[in-house]
Amino acid sequence: MRQIVLDTETTGMNPLEGHRIIEIGCLELENRRLTGRTFHHYLQPDRLIDPEAIAVHGITDEFLIGKPRFQEVAADFVEFVRGAELVIHNAAFDLSFMDHEMKRLDPEFGSFRAICAVLDTLLMARQKHIGQKNTLDALAKRYFVDHRQRSYHGALLDAEILADVYLAMTGGQVGLGLQEEGDEGDGQETVRPLPAGRKPLPIVRATEEEAAAHAARLDILDKSCGGTCIWRQEGLA
Repeated sequence: MRQIVLDTETTGMNPLEGHRIIEIGCLELENRRLTGRTFHHYLQPDRLIDPEAIAVHGITDEFLIGKPRFQEVAADFVEFVRGAELVIHNAAFDLSFMDHEMKRLDPEFGSFRAICAVLDTLLMARQKHIGQKNTLDALAKRYFVDHRQRSYHGALLDAEILADVYLAMTGGQVGLGLQEEGDEGDGQETVRPLPAGRKPLPIVRATEEEAAAHAARLDILDKSCGGTCIWRQEGLA
């Protein structure tokens, strides 16, 4: 399965108000493994960046002078993502900008959803962690993903963090409802990935005395529930 973990940075919040993409960052996954293939460009938007947006991503108008425009990278971008599943946090935001940029070039262009499947990790996280914070930063903290000491958001950096979060969220170990401090919620299960390089845990077997005490306790439970104690089922006793 080929997936593209994707993030964008923009001049503002709404493409219908003339805001544009100024950075695209993509990482390729093949069968849940990073392939090393990336697509990354800063883009000249031909308009000023909102101060509020600069406060988030740190990209300035001066920095983008001389950078390519979207139309110069559009064909390579479409070719890179075509046929893959896009993994995006808050996909509606990024897709609205991506579709808008393409329609500026080709009014007949429909949507990236027509050439790619889309997996929204924000919707996934909201279903998995009901009532908790599900920003990318909160998920990175919850899944012990390295924040790389970032001061600003950046498309390629956020794509790297999102790739780690997605892999942990869909293949990690389930914890016992531990929540990060300050999170709202009601003890929903949280996935805790195993630390890399962790040594196997030692196997500690019960002594004869402990096994006998356990059997005696099961006798009591079995009697109280009319012989239906689940711990006497094969593999549980």
